[in-house]
Amino acid sequence: MANEAKKLQPIIIKRVKKGGHSAHGGAWKIAYADFVTAMMAFFLLMWLLGSTSEGDKKGLSDYFQSPLKVAMQGGSGAGASASVISGGGNDMTQSAGQSKRGDGGDSKAKKTAGDQAKAARAKQDAQKLAELSAKISAVISSNKKLAEFSDQIKLSMTPDGLQIQIVDDQKRPMFDSGGTSVKPYMREILHEIGIALVDVDNKISMDGHTDQTPYGAGARGYSNWELSADRANASRRELVAAGMPDEKIARVMGLASSVLLDEENPRSPANRRISITVMTREAEERLLGARRPEVITEQNTAPAENSAPVKH
Repeated sequence: MANEAKKLQPIIIKRVKKGGHSAHGGAWKIAYADFVTAMMAFFLLMWLLGSTSEGDKKGLSDYFQSPLKVAMQGGSGAGASASVISGGGNDMTQSAGQSKRGDGGDSKAKKTAGDQAKAARAKQDAQKLAELSAKISAVISSNKKLAEFSDQIKLSMTPDGLQIQIVDDQKRPMFDSGGTSVKPYMREILHEIGIALVDVDNKISMDGHTDQTPYGAGARGYSNWELSADRANASRRELVAAGMPDEKIARVMGLASSVLLDEENPRSPANRRISITVMTREAEERLLGARRPEVITEQNTAPAENSAPVKH
């Protein structure tokens, strides 16, 4: 009986049913589409960066950092291109496409180029004048006669160029008392300077100076103004006699005692001097402009007979 009961006991089989994919649906397709779109955008960005110049990149960077500043200043990246790369500004003269803010960028570029050329020319002038100063110093030191008067020859660089000043000395005057006759040692100094200036392209400016001792007024009113101009002109003739072309002279002027070398001692002999300035190109343009070189001709080389000259 027991065996028959065991045979009649039913066998129960339990099966676990797994759920389907109804919860996922087509979501993977959307994710894949987003991925492909992102990759396309990435490769498009890489292509744009690779085909854009450094200047345009800088313009883009500046625009997104401070768009108002770029829009106000203009230039590359501020609407001066027909490309969609550069930033844009409004130009009422154009009705379609990219527009630009007038000619500000071009004028600024031209101004920058002009400044660079001006700076390069100034640097070249400074180098030439420094070489000339060294050359004149070497001539003075190597010449025994000139070396004796080295304390009366002063070289200095000024905004207008290389200035060579030959100053008077109580014991060694450059000119006859109250006159314009050049002393022999002064003539030798001027000749050496004239030889050194032969190959210089720059223009020369010459100024005559006196101290504040008044010149005796005569019937023709000859004064320190005329005396300083005549001495400067006499010095010019000595430079030309040494071989320096006369067309190098841009100006010969008498300044009397208006520009003193020793302001504390207005009647000091050092105030009586001849200044020779080898001008820079900028100083030459500032002085002459479109005008031709001018020379103040000698006037009244000798004082009036009735005048009472004071020693200068």
